[in-house]
Amino acid sequence: MSKYDRKKHLEELHAKRKANTQTKVDVAIQMLIKMNKSINFNSVSQEAGITKATLYNNADIRERIESLRLQQSQVPTPAQVKRQMDETNKDSIIASLKRKIKKLEEENKQLKEQVKISYADIYKNI
Repeated sequence: MSKYDRKKHLEELHAKRKANTQTKVDVAIQMLIKMNKSINFNSVSQEAGITKATLYNNADIRERIESLRLQQSQVPTPAQVKRQMDETNKDSIIASLKRKIKKLEEENKQLKEQVKISYADIYKNI
């Protein structure tokens, strides 16, 4: 019968747990990205079912979450993109409205002239 090596068994158990934790974190991060949610220690902890302390204590996981969080903070949000689009489109909208106002003013001027001519014709017929 072979001798039981407790130290080796604990090392194997620790390696399995670490790999399982890493897998859970990877899946949680992928889900958060698919759902367009922010990636931070709280969200990854909740999604993966792992304590925040575990995330903070594991250097590889901590570095990954921090880098993803930094990347997300640098990407503009949809609201920021919309605001930028509104500001750039503002000038074109103003120009379009000015052209429309000018056209309507010209049309209004022509209609006033036609009304004057019509009133003159009616006055002559009286």
